Amino acid sequence: MTITIHQPEYLPWIGFFDRIYKSDLFVILDDVQYQKNAFINRNKIKTAQGWQWITIPIKERESLRNINEMLIDNRTDWAKKHWKALISNYNKAPFFKEYASFLRDALKKKWESISELDSFLMKEIMDILGLKAKIEKSSSLNIPGQATERLVNICKKLDADTYLSGPGFTGSGEKHHMDLEKFQEAGIKVIFQEFEHPSYPQQFEEQGFLPYMSIVDLLFNCGEKSLEFIKSGSSTT
Repeated sequence: MTITIHQPEYLPWIGFFDRIYKSDLFVILDDVQYQKNAFINRNKIKTAQGWQWITIPIKERESLRNINEMLIDNRTDWAKKHWKALISNYNKAPFFKEYASFLRDALKKKWESISELDSFLMKEIMDILGLKAKIEKSSSLNIPGQATERLVNICKKLDADTYLSGPGFTGSGEKHHMDLEKFQEAGIKVIFQEFEHPSYPQQFEEQGFLPYMSIVDLLFNCGEKSLEFIKSGSSTT
């Protein structure tokens, strides 16, 4: 059984769902420390001026807690702002009307937990894409350990014999700090994601193709062919 483990993200990019596509089980790593300016509470959409962030405000006083303890700052109507941005930039996309309703309905609800919102949207998108991986939350597993040790313990607890990691190198070319010997000692194979971002039809062609947008960019533009585009960039080593 192949397992992948990752922090929750807000409307993640397509490579996030590539890892889920190649896995039997996805563990949402929600009980590790929240990182400011990561993708947990924000992502990118394409606009006529290029790309822009859509960001969910987080209560600053909670900034040193774990992800599943982080609270959304609902003093501003951020959901209305996000929905307005999506309509403004994607209303002419060929599949916007068909695929936007799940997001519109989700944004109408009042969410307190960023982790719960991220997880809900991720499951909705998995259903749309037809991804069948099972889902667990690390916070519900009560598994000890730090860094690589914890990843190994999660794999052992869930009877996984293969761990699908993100790319073997970070964006700056540095190797990930993962102790592969610990996996070897546990008899768990490690494979690394290799994902070459595919091009697909987007809005605002004059901007050229912009990679690493939120998954909604692909869904609104490509509809039921979205998974085919994800598969086209997919490989592992």
